[in-house]
Order: sequence, then structure tokens, then C-alpha cells
Amino acid sequence: MAVRPLKGPFTVEEYHRLAELGILGEDDRVELLDGQIVEMTPIGPAHSGCVGALTGVLARLVGDTALVWVQNPVQLGEHAEPQPDLALLQPRPGGYRQAHPRPADILLVIEVADTSLESDRDVKLPLYARAGIPAAWLVDLPNQVVHEYGEPSPAGYATLRTVARGDTLTLRHFPTVTVPVAEILG
Repeated sequence: MAVRPLKGPFTVEEYHRLAELGILGEDDRVELLDGQIVEMTPIGPAHSGCVGALTGVLARLVGDTALVWVQNPVQLGEHAEPQPDLALLQPRPGGYRQAHPRPADILLVIEVADTSLESDRDVKLPLYARAGIPAAWLVDLPNQVVHEYGEPSPAGYATLRTVARGDTLTLRHFPTVTVPVAEILG
């Protein structure tokens, strides 16, 4: 079903109710950002290949010390339920079967941008910063770099470091775990 324009703002509860009523379908590629239901861009091979590579690398490196959450929702307050490409979550008994992860559960969020660079950078990253997510990576496929954000605040992330092929990224919560940027970019 194509998503019809729906005028918000919506709460997370109302957003879920739209799905229960069949107004939003399981196959609709949408997420809730600042109370607005936003269509997600189609996923191309470069994007999906990068997400797959990151999933494998992160799962191998963090093992059971964190949960790799792939293209699943996270709830960032009453009006936001984005679906980051990946997130590293605190493990918890029973997993996340009863409720979506909240900001306190999220160690790192990763967005992979092929055609969505501006939206990811200008809409989603500020949302993650306002929610207090401690670290975010924006994989910029067109420019073949990864932007690493840290020190969240209501005004956005205070730090930004851009790394390229040949560099490494260190996971903030796992200081002995490094990820070669070349493994991310392919």
C-alpha cells in the first residue's frame, strides 16, 4: 500500500494505532520523526551491502556484550520512533520483545546514507542528539567517508570527526574495539 499523506503531529502511541487500524501496513516503509510520519527512501545495493557488512563486523567484534539492532525501531520519546540502519544496544534479559529500545538502551546509532545524506544529517542526527544517544555514525557512501558524532546535547552533537579508508573507528563503550573504515565502506 502506498502511504497516503497523513497530517501530524502524531505520538508514538497514535502511530502504532494507525498500524493496528490498517491505515499503515507492515510493508509501508515509514518512520515517525518529530511527530511526522515520513516515508523512507528505497534501499539500493550499495546501502544494503554496507548494512550487511557492518552487521557482520559489529556482531563479530562485540559478541554478547551488546546487541546489534538492524533496521528496527527505537523509541526516542513521545513523538519519535526512527528506524536507524543499525544500533548497538545494551543487552537485557528477554531482549526487546516487550518494548522498543529507549535512549538509555542505545550505545551507538548508525545511519548509512546513499541517497538520504541530507535527511539523515539534518533530521535524524539532531533527533538522536536531543535524545542523548552518546554516539552516532553517518556512513556517507557518496563521499566514501564516515562521520563520527559525539557529545550529544539538545542543540546537536558537539563533536564531529570525519574518517576515510585507512582510518579506524573506536567504539566509545568498548575502547578496545576498533573498526577499520575500509570494512565499512567495502
